Amino acid sequence: MSVQKVAVIVLRTAGTNCDGETAFAFERCGARVRLAHIHQLFLGKVCLDDFHILVIPGGFTYGDDIASGKILANELRLRLGSDLRQFLGGGKLMIGICNGFQVFVKAGILPGPLDEGEQKKRTTGQQATLTNNDSGKFEDRWCYLKSEGNSIWTQGLEPIVYLPVAHGEGKFVPRDDHVLNQLRRNGQIALRYCTKEGGKPAYPQNPNGSVDDIAGITDQTGRIFGLMPHPERHFLFIQHPFWTRLKAKGHYGQGARIFQNGVDYVRKNL
Repeated sequence: MSVQKVAVIVLRTAGTNCDGETAFAFERCGARVRLAHIHQLFLGKVCLDDFHILVIPGGFTYGDDIASGKILANELRLRLGSDLRQFLGGGKLMIGICNGFQVFVKAGILPGPLDEGEQKKRTTGQQATLTNNDSGKFEDRWCYLKSEGNSIWTQGLEPIVYLPVAHGEGKFVPRDDHVLNQLRRNGQIALRYCTKEGGKPAYPQNPNGSVDDIAGITDQTGRIFGLMPHPERHFLFIQHPFWTRLKAKGHYGQGARIFQNGVDYVRKNL
């Protein structure tokens, strides 16, 4: 039976700074959103079971000490691991944007099990990382992205979308060739950096030097999505940097489809 109201939890902690925009995006798509500090989960004041979608938004949690997203990743893995497994066991959704993507990767949530043997073990450890940009500096720019794969989050996206990035550690690096090949084979690469025409990018079209130009991946189910670009920053059409020179196709920007897909999936399936 479809739910009456899709419940979304946007998780924040020290250094998170995109929670408000992300909550706004889900609310405009018809969801009921709870902004929650991670300590509320630790203390049992908020329960993951009450939600359908878990979001870790962008920012610089704990000042990116040690490495971007690493401390929050450890908190999720060591203090909320069983809760997260139960959450995902119910067929629910997760999305990590920028710092959230870094957290998912470093907690071993993404890419998740890549083959049958790993699925049986139910645990994989960290299989990739997001590390310092090849440019050696913080990259704050808009990028063209090619939509691929079979994720529920990217259904209906235009073949090439235009979204902003803002990160210092966005270079996606798989642990080895096996991981990269499995990501390709399983259709888990959801977004790739590209040129305006969809071709192979060079810097700055690929702003960080990501292996295989990877900008976002999913787990094998397509229900967990991590991406470095910020769809919440192109949720409205007028957020496009050239919006005054473009013919409006509607009120919403190219990032809105991602949030609407998550809400629609819950309505139809949970």
